[in-house]
Amino acid sequence: MANLLYLVHRLPYPPNKGDKVRSYHLLKHLTASHTVYLGTFVDDPDDLRHLDTVRALCADMHAEPLDPPRAKLRSLSAMLTGEPLSLPYYRSAAMRDWVAAIRRRQAIDATVVFSSVMAEYATASDLPAALAGEWSEWWPAHGLWLPLGGQGPPPTAGLLLARETAWSASEMALLAEWTHAWWHALLALRRAQQRPWWQPWGRDTAGALDNRRAWWRRPFLFSALALAAASFVPVRLSVLAPGELVPVNPVIVRAPLDGVVDVFHVKPNQSVKKGEPLFGFDEALIQSRLEVANQALATASTEYRQTLQQALSDPRVRPQLATLTGRIQEKRSEVNYLREQLTRARVLAPKDGVALFDDPTEWIGRPVSVGERILRIAATGDVEVEAWLPLADAIALEPGAPVQLYLNARPLEPVSASLRYMAHEAAPRPDGTFAYRVRATLDAATEHRVGLKGTAKLQGETVPAAWWVMRRPVATLRSALGL
Repeated sequence: MANLLYLVHRLPYPPNKGDKVRSYHLLKHLTASHTVYLGTFVDDPDDLRHLDTVRALCADMHAEPLDPPRAKLRSLSAMLTGEPLSLPYYRSAAMRDWVAAIRRRQAIDATVVFSSVMAEYATASDLPAALAGEWSEWWPAHGLWLPLGGQGPPPTAGLLLARETAWSASEMALLAEWTHAWWHALLALRRAQQRPWWQPWGRDTAGALDNRRAWWRRPFLFSALALAAASFVPVRLSVLAPGELVPVNPVIVRAPLDGVVDVFHVKPNQSVKKGEPLFGFDEALIQSRLEVANQALATASTEYRQTLQQALSDPRVRPQLATLTGRIQEKRSEVNYLREQLTRARVLAPKDGVALFDDPTEWIGRPVSVGERILRIAATGDVEVEAWLPLADAIALEPGAPVQLYLNARPLEPVSASLRYMAHEAAPRPDGTFAYRVRATLDAATEHRVGLKGTAKLQGETVPAAWWVMRRPVATLRSALGL
C-alpha cells in the first residue's frame, strides 16, 4: 500500500457534474488500495456540508474555501504575465504550505494531479523514480520551468531554474515577464544578424518575425489602429428610460367630503368648462340629515316662542330663554353645515381643460374619504415629457439637456424637449424598482394627447466613444466583483 498525494481543483463530492464524477471515482479507486492525502478547493458553499463524507475516505485532507469573485480578480494578473488565467485562479500559499507539510510528515510515494492547474504544487519528488533519483542527486529541491515560445529560429526552448527554497507567486510572475522580454530581445538580435545589408528595414527572412507586408497592408494592425482612433471620438453620452406625455400644471380634483360617488357627468379625456359638473356624491344621506336638522330647528324655534310668551306672565322662566337661544343657534349652524355639504356633493370643474381619470365605473358606488384624488384637469396643450431614469443609468444631466421621446404609437416621429429638472432622490416604481423622476419641456407644441407612453432618450455630456461603449460593462463588472 503506497502513500499517494491526490491534488484536485474542486471537491470531488457530490458526483453531480462531469469533473466531480471523474475525480470522485478516481478517489474511490485510489483509496481502495492506497493511503490517500487529498488537497482540494471548495468553490461552492453548499459543498461544505460534504466535507465529512470526503474526509472519511482519506488519511488527511485539506479543503480550502475558494471565493470565485476574488479568484477571478486574482486571475487577471495572468494577462500581464502571459500565463494561463487558471493558474493564479487556483494559486494559494495555504495549499502550498499544506503540501509541503504533508511531504515532511509522510513518505509520499507518488502524486496524482487531477487537473493541470494543480501541477504547480508538484515538486521533484513527484517525478518518475529514475528521474527523481537523478534530480535529488544533482539538483536542488525546487525547480521552475519557464517556456520560451515562438516559431522559427532559434528553436522553441525553455529556461529551467532550481533552488532549495520554494518559488513564490510574485517571483514566478516576475520571472515569466522577464522571460518574455528576453525572448523578444533574442529574436530581435537574430533578426538583425540574419538581415543582409542591402535588405531594407521592415523585411526579414526569419520565419518568426516575417514582416514582408507594410503595416498599412496588415488588416489586423490597421483595424486595431482604426479602432483605437475611433475610441477617442467625442460622442454624447445617452441613456434610455421609460417616458410619457404628462400635464405640466394639472389641477387635482379631490373628494370634498366623506361619502359614496353616485354619478359621473364627464367621460375620460373629455373637454370641460369652468363650473361644469364633473361628478356627484350620493345625496340621500345628507338630504335626510338636513330634513332632520330643519325639523329640530323648527322645534327649537317653537319652544323658544312659547317660553317667551310665558315669560311675560311668569318671571321665573326667563332664565330658560338664554338656553333656548343657544339651542336655536346650534340647530341653525347644523342646518347651514348640511346645506353646504349638499352643495359640495356636486363637484364642479375649477378651470377649463381636459378631464383625466380612469374608467368612471370603477368610481361609482365606491366610498371615498376627504382629500382622496378623483381626477385631474389639465389645460389643453399644456404638456411636457416625464421619464423615470433607472439607478443604473443615472448619468449627469444638466438643465436644458436634449430629450427625445419615441412614442409607442409613432416611434418614427420623436417628440423633442429640453430637460427642466431631475429629482435628487429616487422614488419607488410600481414594478418594485427605484428611479429618478425627470421632467422636460417640449421644444414645440405637439398634437399628441396626454398619457401616451414610449421610450425617452436623454443625452448628457460629451465623452470619448470608448467610455460610451464600456460604461455599462464596467459598472456591471464593478457591481459583480464588489469593487
